[in-house]
Amino acid sequence: MTIIISLCILLLVSYLFDLSASKTKIPSVILLLLLGWIVKEITTFFVIKLPDLSSTLPILGTLGLILIVLEGSLELELNKSKIGLIKKSTLGSFLPLIVMAFTLAYLFYYYTEFDFKTCLSNAIPFCVISSAIAIPSVRNLRQSHKEFVIYESSLSDIFGVIFFNFVAFNTSFGVNTFGYFCLEILIIIIISFVATILLSFLLNKIDHHIKFVPIILLIILIYEISKIFHLPALLFIMVFGLSIGNLDELKNYRWAHQFRLDLLNKEVQKFKELIIEATFLIRALFFLLFGYLIKTSEIINPDSILWALVIVGIALVLRFLQLKISGIPIFPLLFVAPRGLITILLFLSIAPESQIHLVNKSLIIQVILLTAIIMMLGIMLTTIKRKKSIQETRKALLQQQENDLL
Repeated sequence: MTIIISLCILLLVSYLFDLSASKTKIPSVILLLLLGWIVKEITTFFVIKLPDLSSTLPILGTLGLILIVLEGSLELELNKSKIGLIKKSTLGSFLPLIVMAFTLAYLFYYYTEFDFKTCLSNAIPFCVISSAIAIPSVRNLRQSHKEFVIYESSLSDIFGVIFFNFVAFNTSFGVNTFGYFCLEILIIIIISFVATILLSFLLNKIDHHIKFVPIILLIILIYEISKIFHLPALLFIMVFGLSIGNLDELKNYRWAHQFRLDLLNKEVQKFKELIIEATFLIRALFFLLFGYLIKTSEIINPDSILWALVIVGIALVLRFLQLKISGIPIFPLLFVAPRGLITILLFLSIAPESQIHLVNKSLIIQVILLTAIIMMLGIMLTTIKRKKSIQETRKALLQQQENDLL
């Protein structure tokens, strides 16, 4: 009973964090981590014994990843006017990830005795922008900035996981390896389109009062089965979300009329609302639990803070160059490159024998907190500057009107 009451209170507090984030500009993830850490300190102080919850973290992380990418892809529009944005966000999520991964891998290789492949697998988790933190944090930005962040962070998650699996699960990197990798991509794309058609058909045809939960369970099932065969399963999630979220684009095709698109759109809207609610719940639980598992010594560990600053510095420099080359406004997007859920999940996926001593829990926590704080400060400063600019423009207009009257 006590655990249930505590969970309800913590999740309600998490909801207040989510509501206040738009006004305070403080990313809810920082508050969630802090709340989880406070709970840990309280249980330690009062000698309250709780079961080991560390094994629950990867499960919540996987569910959160699926729901976050699905939620993000459902929000995106696919039409001719978005082609330029899609190109920029695709390049912006892929190239910096690759460059940063190899740069960090070289640094790890130089300062440790591990081989380059091991160093690369340890470097990749730091290179992925967290859609779990980025997407909720840009709700109040301009629509074009918001769309760019949704595309970029969702694609960064997908590319990061695919790249990590490619490096971690292959012992050699010859022509056969790359050929097999391309075949995996082709297979998951075929699976994605077939599964999307079947799931859309089910969404349209199921008349039972319970219809969305079976579809969500099927999505998770397809994702997990794809992972068993080392297929890029997140690609399926994104294709499915983009497909059912852009049904209006199919109205001009006769074959699509059999899906009764008007009715299906209403069901998709209900489905989207359910996904948004579920995403909030799983994301809050994940970061609360991660905060609970954090030790104070890991946050203030002086041995890893220098590496954390170097990693964040490299990320910001690459992001500045990426935005400059792409012709995208530097502010506030320069600061919107947080690390989070994927960084944690990939770190937990590194085999014990492949972990290097430089990459530890302290470094992960410090990089996540630093990037979240930088994003918070960047968005705050940008908002203040925008308000001042609006006020100055209004004053100038009023002054001009007064001069005209005189």
